[in-house]
Amino acid sequence: MIQFSEVSKRYAGGNEALSGVSFSIERGEMVFLTGPSGAGKSTLLKLLALIERPSRGQIIVNGQNLSGIRRRQIPYYRRTVGVIFQDHKLLHERTVFDNVAIPLTIAGVFYKDIPRRVGAALELVGLLHKERALPLALSTGEQQRVGIARAVISRPPILIADEPTGNLDPDLSYEVMQLFQRLNQVGITVLVASHDHNLIRRLGQRYLSLRAGRMVAPELQGGHDAEHA
Repeated sequence: MIQFSEVSKRYAGGNEALSGVSFSIERGEMVFLTGPSGAGKSTLLKLLALIERPSRGQIIVNGQNLSGIRRRQIPYYRRTVGVIFQDHKLLHERTVFDNVAIPLTIAGVFYKDIPRRVGAALELVGLLHKERALPLALSTGEQQRVGIARAVISRPPILIADEPTGNLDPDLSYEVMQLFQRLNQVGITVLVASHDHNLIRRLGQRYLSLRAGRMVAPELQGGHDAEHA
């Protein structure tokens, strides 16, 4: 499903955010990407979402080499990858319903089909009763769940999240991660970047570790000590 082969990313000015990174994720897996701040986690996810392009190496997603995707094809590719950001990136002047519906509107889904699909996505994250609320009226945890609903409404086979619990307390963090696990159980491949080692160990999923842009350990099982990975 996802394969990185000797992938490097060097930004203007010479900063090499990733260096020779290789790993693979099978279809239907849930995997954590861990490492300290500045390790390259966000850069790796941006490469996967085609927000950035690698300087060297090869990225294969669902059998497709991302280097062969032209600029005009990127929006179509992104429909296959749901992306969740730490800061939610919600439109504050739009209702929860409207925020979740944005991907469907962009994709040209028939208007009559949108309420049903938005309702299903909001029900999945437990926020159907908030569909007419504005984002600023929601708690931080609820805003994050709106972001998750928006990311999955197009039914992408891959879901990636960049520090989705960074602004949440431990109980809410665990609740959000359990939601990712439920999405994974229905067949979605999930990759979550997080530096919360305690939470990663608690969930017991496989993880990958980055440090200074390099994969610093073999692909271990979640029962091992992530802080030493």
